[in-house]
Amino acid sequence: MPDKVETALMLMAAGEFSMGILGNAFIGLVNCMGWIKNRKIASIDLILTSLAISRICLLCIILLDCFILVLYPDVYATGKQMRIIDFFWTLTNHLSVWFATCLSIFYFLKIANFFHPLFLWMKKRIDSVIPRILLGCLVLSVFISFFVTENLNDDFRYCVKTKKKTNLTVRCRVNKAQYASIKICLNLLTLFPFSVSLISFLLLILSLWRHTRQMKLSATGCRDFSIEAHVGAMKAVISFLLLFIAYCLAFLVATSSYFMPETELAVIIGELIALIYPSSHSFILILGSNKLRQASLRVLWKVKYILNRRNF
Repeated sequence: MPDKVETALMLMAAGEFSMGILGNAFIGLVNCMGWIKNRKIASIDLILTSLAISRICLLCIILLDCFILVLYPDVYATGKQMRIIDFFWTLTNHLSVWFATCLSIFYFLKIANFFHPLFLWMKKRIDSVIPRILLGCLVLSVFISFFVTENLNDDFRYCVKTKKKTNLTVRCRVNKAQYASIKICLNLLTLFPFSVSLISFLLLILSLWRHTRQMKLSATGCRDFSIEAHVGAMKAVISFLLLFIAYCLAFLVATSSYFMPETELAVIIGELIALIYPSSHSFILILGSNKLRQASLRVLWKVKYILNRRNF
């Protein structure tokens, strides 16, 4: 791959990484400061903080893998380092998906209006069980990560670096059957939390439709905060679903590229697209939360004030 293209892709990856770290770190910092100040944390803030931390780790793993692939491909020669990368990628990937699913379920239970006994029972107890659910997601993700890395051979991925003039080519030989089966299983495992988020989104639409119909029948002209809450929750959930689909497609592009020679460019482009999911969704969550949005506006106002003082 030409050096200029390689440099441009690395700069793009670093830019996406920086934006993702900025957004997720902001969410975690604001919620942790509120936790310390109030000596307690709301369930929604706990979910958002857990999600932000998992995505910061996921961003670090994706960027690290991208840089190693381009700059130091021999690091993966023995397969031991690849085990470490794959373990932490699997862990952070599943944590991010499960925590986002917890967020979708929380929005659904808190905002939707249904009168089924099971729904009302879950709605009443969701705040008390959130910490245990998040802990369960962590334990499940660790178990899956250990299972995946224990079933990889040391020669699962072997990279040979060759130089031709100014070009750097990375040729990867892969144990295709084992690699493909493991990656397919990983994608299938994420289908369950994805499906739960999709069902939560569809039920939110149903709840909004029923509520809107009731409002039309009552013919009130007042501002309806329930509709605003429904729309805000639906934006957060649908953005996660769409970004996660793009992330999975990018991951499949990067994975399938390992089966073909001289496809370093396709792998890096796949990882660049994958970085969009944990980077951009944090800003959607910030804009959708009154607390985080107001905190971000205060930060921007202070930055603008400092810059204006320096100009004078």
